[in-house]
Amino acid sequence: MNSVAEATADSDSDYLVPALLRGLRVLELFGPERRLLTMQDIADGLGGSTSSVYRIVMTLTELGYLERHSKTEYGLGIKVVSQGFAYLASRDLVDIAQPHLERLRDVTSLSCHLGVRDRTEVVYLYRAMASQRLTVNVPVGTRLPCTRTALGRVLLGGLDEEALSALYQYERLDDQPPPAPRTLPELLRLVEEDRRQGWVLHRSDYSTAIATGIRDHRGQLVAALNVSGPDAVMDAAATREWVGAMLAETAARIAAELGHRPQADLPRPG
Repeated sequence: MNSVAEATADSDSDYLVPALLRGLRVLELFGPERRLLTMQDIADGLGGSTSSVYRIVMTLTELGYLERHSKTEYGLGIKVVSQGFAYLASRDLVDIAQPHLERLRDVTSLSCHLGVRDRTEVVYLYRAMASQRLTVNVPVGTRLPCTRTALGRVLLGGLDEEALSALYQYERLDDQPPPAPRTLPELLRLVEEDRRQGWVLHRSDYSTAIATGIRDHRGQLVAALNVSGPDAVMDAAATREWVGAMLAETAARIAAELGHRPQADLPRPG
């Protein structure tokens, strides 16, 4: 696939939009060996100054194509995944997680899903669907409110109280069906409980899902993994405990491949 620079050379420059070209060139700077870049790295890549690329980077970040990872570093955002760019920011995550999810599916005979957070929504990146008749099946690419899913609530636990409050400052919660939180204080309390517990159990539409988080080499919560099945299967406490143990072990194996070194074991659902 030609790069933006190559396309520019072969096109009638009178019809090109310089600002758009520079924005696309910023995205092309990222790759398997360059997952995080500073503003200076981006400026060097475009052959300009940091002041000349600042507005482009801020615009791409606001739109979700870039994500700020620290005070100085940026990475590709979830919008790159959802809009189908050639280089998918979460491709390695899916590649690593896939065999683990399929093994977990085979062991439990329950559906498993992998998701990441895009602001207040969880985006489903991969599914390992169980073969049984009564199964939970959420298609890849589905977006659901974080507050209404086990995956989403786990992912909200990666934000501190200040960031979580800012995220939901202008979001309406009072029209959500139970058991979703209906006020910001209720959401903050629930996420804090989830964070301390280390996992989330959520019931909806005659099904139950148990989810836990996946951390990377920096200790950041980058994804969540769930096991879900019909209430008739998941209602037994012994089943939830066993499934929770399998889920925790699977999440730990995926995190280990991402370079995570746990400080302490997280509690498991009982």
